[in-house]
Parts: sequence; structure tokens; C-alpha cells
Amino acid sequence: MSPDLEFTSPEAISDLVRKIRSRNADRVALQFPEGLKRKAVAVARALDAAGIGVVISGDPCYGACDLDLDLLGETDLLVHFGHAPVDEREGVLYVHVPHDFDVSVLDAALPLLEGTEIGLVTTVQHAHLVDATVSYLQTRGISCAVAQGSARTPLPGQILGCSFEAARATGAREILFVGTGVFHALGVQLATGARVVALDPYRGSAEAVDASRLLRKRHVLIEKAREAESIGILLSKKSGQKRRALATRLAALSDAAFIVALQEITPDALLNLGFDCYVNTACPRLAYDDQVRFPAPVLSPPEFEISCGVRSWEDYIIDEIV
Repeated sequence: MSPDLEFTSPEAISDLVRKIRSRNADRVALQFPEGLKRKAVAVARALDAAGIGVVISGDPCYGACDLDLDLLGETDLLVHFGHAPVDEREGVLYVHVPHDFDVSVLDAALPLLEGTEIGLVTTVQHAHLVDATVSYLQTRGISCAVAQGSARTPLPGQILGCSFEAARATGAREILFVGTGVFHALGVQLATGARVVALDPYRGSAEAVDASRLLRKRHVLIEKAREAESIGILLSKKSGQKRRALATRLAALSDAAFIVALQEITPDALLNLGFDCYVNTACPRLAYDDQVRFPAPVLSPPEFEISCGVRSWEDYIIDEIV
């Protein structure tokens, strides 16, 4: 059964209604990530039929770190779909939306693995299949180390674009990442120094990732930033991305730096602000994934430290929220 059908099925809706009523909530806010927003109408209609008032958050949502606290303040409960909790905030109900795949697709990664002992990591959508993945790989002669959940990544083997602790905790010199795209896999390599193979379970393709090209691009941006006469230290207003102490510490490194608080960090917003360079203390993916969209260099906090001379290039680390 697809994830869309599963979390909008009569059984899933009945379970959701029960959980909402157990919280004594009469009016709820529904929040979905972009890939699930089109299911908002079906869920809202079902809850309305059960006598529960509904308001849908239409703003972008990038993860459990991005709760719509304004709507929570106007309703009895915020129902957040698609992510595991970053923190157990009162008044928020998290609804996990798992995405299944046929574990036989793992065969695509086998020719790329160099050893028989590996670490295994994945994203929240596939974390429910970690045990099945481990069992399948065992039948192929591969043993897997899987980290248990932590406060920020509560599911076994789970990583985020801002947290690779589960990868480090495996202690493995070779790691298999199961998920879409290569950003997470590159992050795992930068965070651990391990050899990383990325398997896309939908496309059935695998590749050994190489972060060296990304590092070369980041080095160029760091050098450009050294020439900046104005620097904006980006401070997110989002609930799980607001790193005020970090922004304050970074702003103190340069007389040209000023803190800029934003709800949404977009190319237009940065263009209108007009700084020569920005330092991102919000979601770490913004600096790495979205750089081509921005009108000026956007550095991570460790990269800004390198540009200011308080960190060496040899001590380069990927930005994470801990």
C-alpha cells in the first residue's frame, strides 16, 4: 500500500481521530510537507465529518524543525505529518508517514560495497524498513551496524540533513545510505570520513559518492567571502532552526557582520537585503543545496570561521544542528 493511501485510509483516520480526542482537542491545525500537501483536503474532510474543526497550514514546511506555531496558538492541537519529532513539544501530534520499497532493490548496491561490514543509515520515510534491510543484507553476506535513535533522530538508523550522528555512531568505515538524492550521502561522508554508497530505492540505482567536488566549490565561496564588506548572519525564526547563540557568536567575529532574522530564507529576500555575503545558521541544507539560487555566497558557520581565520581548512566540518 502506498504511503498516501495508508495515512488517509479509514483505519488511519479512525486512529487519528482517537488520538485527537484523547488530547481533548476540538479544533486542530494540519501541517504537511510539500510532497504530502495534496492530501490535506482528504484528511480535513474526514476530520470534519468526525466533528473536529480543521484549519490547514498552507505555508512551506521543511521538517519537524519547522512547526507552524502561529496556528498552534490559534487551535487546540497541531497535527504534523511526515516527520518524526525533533522535540516532544506540548500541543503537537506527529503522524509518521512511512514509504515502502521492495528490499530486493538493495542488490543494486552490492557491487559497489567493498567490505562485508557496513554502517546503515536512512531517512525518516524508510526507517521502518531498517530491520528488513539488515535481514536482507545478511542473506547476501553483509552485516550492518545500525545506531539507535537519539533525541533529534528518534528512529534507528535515521539521519537528517542537519544531523548525521547516527552515521558516526556506527563507527563503520563504509556506510550505505538508503534514500533519494545525494545530499544526505555527501553529508554522511563529510561527517564521518567513511566511504559512502548511496542507494535510491525508487530508481533502483546506486553510486559511491565523492564529496571532493563539493569541497572545491565551498573553498571558492570561502575565498570570495574574505572580500565581503558586509555580512548578514542569517537567524531563522523557525522553531527548530533558531540558533541565536550561534548567530551572536559568529557576528562577533567580524565588524562587518550583522544578524538578520528571517522566517523564510529565499533568493529574493537575500537579493533585497544586498549583503556581500551571508552566513546561514538556519537549516544547514540551505548553504549546501541552494547556493546556486542565491545572489551572494552563503557560508555555513564552520566555513565562516575559516574565512575569519579562527578555524583552519584542515578542520573543515559539515554544519549540523545538535
